[in-house]
Formats: sequence, structure tokens, C-alpha cells
Amino acid sequence: MDQFERIRMLIGDDGLAKLRASKVAVFGIGGVGGYVCEALARSGVGALELIDHDRVSESNLNRQIIATRDSIGRLKTEVMAERIHSICPDTEVTQRPCFFLPENAGEFPFETYSYAVDAVDTVAAKIEIILCAREAGVPVISSMGTGNKMNPGELKVADITKTRVCPLARVMRREMKKRGVEQLKVVYSEEEPMVQLSKAETGAESRKIAPGSMIFVPAAAGLMIASEVVKDLLGQ
Repeated sequence: MDQFERIRMLIGDDGLAKLRASKVAVFGIGGVGGYVCEALARSGVGALELIDHDRVSESNLNRQIIATRDSIGRLKTEVMAERIHSICPDTEVTQRPCFFLPENAGEFPFETYSYAVDAVDTVAAKIEIILCAREAGVPVISSMGTGNKMNPGELKVADITKTRVCPLARVMRREMKKRGVEQLKVVYSEEEPMVQLSKAETGAESRKIAPGSMIFVPAAAGLMIASEVVKDLLGQ
């Protein structure tokens, strides 16, 4: 029994051939994007393009699948590529250890992608990924906010126009409307964001302005996104 035998039981040889012939670009290899890559690689997607400028840090250890003591300080794209090849050596992996910005969007070959996954944090980059994908006629799915939340059961797949509660989704609804984007598949949470503890309560010497996070919601969001990508590639 080969590594894709259980997958063939569900989608057959033709379905697996579709996945092996597909190329998915994952923008952001963090708490959400790392699990997207993991699931797509294990599902048999034949080519993955990894876009992230960041390096693994100690603060990633609580939630990111590529973060271990041994990987701290290394490029996330490099660590993810090694992990993918340890799972499926035949998967084609392209590393782009850089920021994706409106200024360099033209350097990314969207027309070659079968699907684009937006798992980045910044609104400007999210908007540009979505617009570039639409212009190239490539399906795209976008991750909304997963920070300050602990209940993966509140995650949902919906069009951006149907989202509620999520602060990032509220911003993206407004930005998509401004740009005439009428449809955008997203994964978002309807859980009310938790209020972070104060600096005095945590005893931290300093605290960046960033959301608190645990593994549950980012990981589950990444797996949900990967599921949607695979189903769409198969035409389900």
C-alpha cells in the first residue's frame, strides 16, 4: 500500500491525478498557513509555492507546526519545504522567502497557480493577493482572524459578505466592497475575541501589540482551508 492508497479509496485515480497536477501558492507559512501546507502535501497536491519572509522564533513554538527548538532562527519557507519533502519527496516545492507586497506583486506568477491561499496578517497584502488572483482567474481563499480565540468549533466557511463578529472580516468586507469584489471565500470565526491580560497580570517585561494565540483555532482554520482547496480542485 503506497502513501496515497487511502486517498484513492475516496477520490479514485482520476481525483488523485488532478491533485498531483495542481499547484497551490500559500502566502504566509505561520499558524494557519503551516497547517495548510501540511494538509495539502499529505493530500497529494503535486506542487506548492511557499511565500513568507519570516524566520521561526521561540514565540512560534506554541502553535506553528514547523516550530521546534531545532528550527528556531531558520527561514519558515526552508523548514516547511524540508517537512513537505520528508512527507512526499516527489512534491515540487518553490520557496519565496520574501514579503508579498503590492510593490512586488508582479514578480509572482499567479497565472501558473491552480489555487491561491491567503494566510497573511496584513490587510494590504491580503487585498493584493485577492486582486491578483482574480485578475489571473485563479480561485483564492482567505483566512480571517484567528488570534485571541480558543474555540475551533466557531470556525466557518462562508463568503466574505456573510461574515459576522470577526474584526478582520469586517475590515475585509469594507475593502472588498470598495474594489467591487462581490465574492470571496473565507474561513472565519464567530467566537467573540477574548480580552488579553494586562502586562501587570502576565508579569511580562514587554508585550508587542499582537493578538494572543493558542494552537487550536489557527491549526483548525488551516485544515479547513486545505479541505476547501482540495474539494475545489476536485470540482466537488
